[in-house]
Amino acid sequence: MADVSIRNLNDDVRDRLRLRAERNGRSMEAEIRSILVAAVEEKESENIVTALVNGLASLGGAEIDVPGRTDAPRATSECP
Repeated sequence: MADVSIRNLNDDVRDRLRLRAERNGRSMEAEIRSILVAAVEEKESENIVTALVNGLASLGGAEIDVPGRTDAPRATSECP
């Protein structure tokens, strides 16, 4: 297991993390670990339109047609 140190964390963020951890019955360390695990487990295929639709769902939703891709993805070029 790796150790990670976070420098220059805003005091307000720290306080909100502490409160969130308390609400979830965890230590701050366990809460931060949970947040990081959830962040990297998100679907990588979600695009900006899908994220927008999902975000609007909590506000009552929105009807947005998401067209399928009609062309092949472009190959990435190698960086020098």
